[in-house]
Amino acid sequence: MSVPIQLVIDGKQAAFEVGYAERLVDTLREKAGLLGVKRDCGRGECGACSVFLDGRLVSACLVPSIQADGSEIWTAEGLSREGRLADLQAAFSELDAVSCGHCTPGMLMAGEALLRQYRRPTTEQIRHGLAGNRCRCAGYDRYVAAIRKVARRRAARRTAEP
Repeated sequence: MSVPIQLVIDGKQAAFEVGYAERLVDTLREKAGLLGVKRDCGRGECGACSVFLDGRLVSACLVPSIQADGSEIWTAEGLSREGRLADLQAAFSELDAVSCGHCTPGMLMAGEALLRQYRRPTTEQIRHGLAGNRCRCAGYDRYVAAIRKVARRRAARRTAEP
């Protein structure tokens, strides 16, 4: 049996029929076609399926799709605008913080959450904020450097604004 749900995904309205046990990660990947939301541990331990759900960073593998009905969801795909990489995506690329790419969307979402919480996060705050994301190949130093770079850029833009 399935039930209808409505979501706003990356700024666009979407409607789906979902099963009672269907997880948000599966709805986003299989029905919305957002393959950047990775399916990995299924227990909320790796961060690969991280998305913003009504402004909060969550593991989509832990959220029943029916519980998300009426919610606004942002994914790593939604960070870019009009074909341009978001500043954090660009910094990941510039600093070669991407190896296999499996954890990258979750790292991007965790990094964006950090930058929304702290204007100038310390290295310790960044490492703590990324602790729920597992990377097996790139190493966390590059992610930390990319997030710090974006924090500096955003701070410089804020001070330059009238």
